[in-house]
Amino acid sequence: MKASMKSLLLSVLISLTTQAFAFDRQALMQAYFGVVMIQGYNQEGGLTYGSGVVVAKDEVITNCHVLRTTNRPWVARGQNSYEITSVKADTWNDLCLVTTENLPLKPVQLGKSSHLKRGEEVTGMGHSNGAPAPLTSTGFVNGLYSDTQSNGKVIRTNAKFRMGASGSGLFDMDGRLVGINTFKTAGKHGSIHFALPIEWLELLEKQSAIKKFPIKGKALWEEDEDKKPFYMQAAVPESRGDWPKLMQVANNWIKVDPNSPDAWYALGLSEENLGDIETATKHYLQSSSLDADNMDVLIKIGELAKTRGDKAELTRVHAAITKIDADIGQQYQQFVDCSIDC
Repeated sequence: MKASMKSLLLSVLISLTTQAFAFDRQALMQAYFGVVMIQGYNQEGGLTYGSGVVVAKDEVITNCHVLRTTNRPWVARGQNSYEITSVKADTWNDLCLVTTENLPLKPVQLGKSSHLKRGEEVTGMGHSNGAPAPLTSTGFVNGLYSDTQSNGKVIRTNAKFRMGASGSGLFDMDGRLVGINTFKTAGKHGSIHFALPIEWLELLEKQSAIKKFPIKGKALWEEDEDKKPFYMQAAVPESRGDWPKLMQVANNWIKVDPNSPDAWYALGLSEENLGDIETATKHYLQSSSLDADNMDVLIKIGELAKTRGDKAELTRVHAAITKIDADIGQQYQQFVDCSIDC
């Protein structure tokens, strides 16, 4: 059986994960040892848990929602535990900075979410499913979204995390902490994961320390659906495959921000899955014109060009991908070389 475009694409992307990206093994190992578990007992006596990252001496950043159900939380590493003595809380941004004593762990190196690029490889480290040792999950940056109230960019990634990894670290491949894994959507079309920018730590540090638990307050990702930023509104229908809803969100997004490449991409994605390939192609091209470095939309354009048998467009896409990353462009060449019916 001849390989389909999608199976070829998958094989290329798997190959790229091992060939096109460099990483600092020692730095990532140092980051790994800066990830801890946050634990406590809820009112029913059950054990609650989340994750955190050591960012200063005796200071750990985590999500505030990790601290909602316990009145006496602690930091844990292996069999050792360290009582949390105070916390600085920014409940709306869902970031809490807890203080403990005699924590024998070095702070991780801090990076900047604003230095990330779409398509860049990242790795998440946290206690998914309450695992006693941190688990790692490698993925790629799929989106970067500015917040008008502060520095940094909210990071969309496919580096998976599960329950228990809220508050865990998202690191670049040089072991620098760039985000805190916080919320996700899941559905039949995959899961979408979001990390809050580490730059928000600067605002968090200015909060007054409190000693009262549990922490209360709604987070930005828990806002009413129609009041959320559009990139959050789009995530749920995309992951669930609700294409009419995604189209509605995308059209509203474009009305507010017609220069958003993500909005045009979301519109094209909904149209493609609803069978309107011609219009989808048009809107993917609009997205690409606003962000020429978006590998995701280029691959979409190439996939549809392949379906149409448009070799000229495939060649153009190949050149654009090669301009972004020569290694990926070399891998993509097989699509251009492949015959129309392969």
